[in-house]
Amino acid sequence: MSFGQGGPDSRWDPWTPHSQQSQQPVAGGGDTPDWVALAEASEARARRRRLLFIGGGALATVAVAAAVAVAVVSANGSGKSAGPTGGPSTADIPSESAAAPSFAPTTAPPPLNPKDFVSSAKKDTAPLGAEILFPGTRLTMGETVYRKGPTADTRDCASAAQKTLPAVLTGNGCTRLMRVTYTKDDVAVTVGVAVFDTAAQAAEAKSQADKKSIVSPLTGGGVKSFCTGAVCRSTTNAYGRYAYFTLTGFTTGKDVTIKDTQVFRAGDDLAEFAFRQIRRRGEAQASAAAEAG
Repeated sequence: MSFGQGGPDSRWDPWTPHSQQSQQPVAGGGDTPDWVALAEASEARARRRRLLFIGGGALATVAVAAAVAVAVVSANGSGKSAGPTGGPSTADIPSESAAAPSFAPTTAPPPLNPKDFVSSAKKDTAPLGAEILFPGTRLTMGETVYRKGPTADTRDCASAAQKTLPAVLTGNGCTRLMRVTYTKDDVAVTVGVAVFDTAAQAAEAKSQADKKSIVSPLTGGGVKSFCTGAVCRSTTNAYGRYAYFTLTGFTTGKDVTIKDTQVFRAGDDLAEFAFRQIRRRGEAQASAAAEAG
């Protein structure tokens, strides 16, 4: 048998073991090996091996990750991931719905009203007298300075009043009448403060007083007689359980007219001062009561 004459089964097959390769090249490429095809086949086998290796590694990685996850779940029991070690447990952490701490409401006590302390004899217990209400020897109101004259204090209110005022004071239960006189040049003012047990009595006395209800002028101690027969100006007012009156005139004995502005100013100044002193009396007692609790 000569080389190159074998049958179809004697041709070499790269995929068939023990196949034979022709040793005699034939013109025209009849039995010449296809080297390009052989190279491509070898490259295909190499690619399959690489794919198998990569696929096997990926499956192994997935298996390891699944095993770790199962271990974590098993360690926590409930299936929840564990928090940082050393942190507070869930029971120790307050929830957002926990009620905010509540405190008992506190309110400041209402301020004490000074007028309440001078509106009844039961609360108005501070020392009282003409020298207490009208202290010192001089009084300055604005730019005007008044010199203080004599003072008087009586429990017989009617004895220190004139015309219609005695009946008004007595009828409303006046318990005390204090007087003081101030002068400025030839103008003299007597201030009378009548004391009652209640503010209602003082208010009633004020409402009943008329133009003829005047306090008696207080003279002496260097103050000449005034308002004994001449026309004078009088005022009436009340605050708390006190009613206060002024009588203003000239120490020269002349009548007061509407042109005598100094007389009106002096009477208004002393009425204002009497009001302030009574109000301060209430403020002092309210302050003392507040500090005492």
